[in-house]
Amino acid sequence: MEQPGSFSQLCLMMVIAMMVNVDFEALVDAHSRELYAYLWRMLGNAAEAQDCLQESYFKAYRAYGRLDETANTRAWLYKIATNTGLTWLKKRGLMDRRSVDFVEGLASHGAGVEAQVEIRVRLAEVHAAVQRLPDKQRAALMLRKYHEMDYAEIGAALSCSPESARANVYQGLKKLRDQLVDEVAG
Repeated sequence: MEQPGSFSQLCLMMVIAMMVNVDFEALVDAHSRELYAYLWRMLGNAAEAQDCLQESYFKAYRAYGRLDETANTRAWLYKIATNTGLTWLKKRGLMDRRSVDFVEGLASHGAGVEAQVEIRVRLAEVHAAVQRLPDKQRAALMLRKYHEMDYAEIGAALSCSPESARANVYQGLKKLRDQLVDEVAG
């Protein structure tokens, strides 16, 4: 019988750790771009989105060994990223004062100056309206529209039922429409 801490046990532990690292690295490679885009939309800042993504992956790596083999890893990563992003927003006091700097460069370069200004103003209005949505509605709407997740995946990412996810998307869209119609009419 081998002693605890023997060479063969140590080798086995190293092999298992390397296998987990390879699996986790493949998971990171598969989802990094879309998670970064999601966090950038949530935080409105490229550097913070990158930092938040790194923190999300650190949390995911620590929990990876406890993940059920049948789990939807994409939804699991979105859940971690969503929670981490919301925590970042709260820590930084950005909930009510997000920047609309993201509109720079989004206007068409081929359009005239007046058209670019109109596009930027409209994009800023849309961005501000999205940011005024409740957190869960905003996250559900982004996951549905930008990341094409189904309601079951959104529910898993936001810790709610698929029906609740559908309701959050619907209510978010309704509030957006109402806000934007009010801004155009006013």
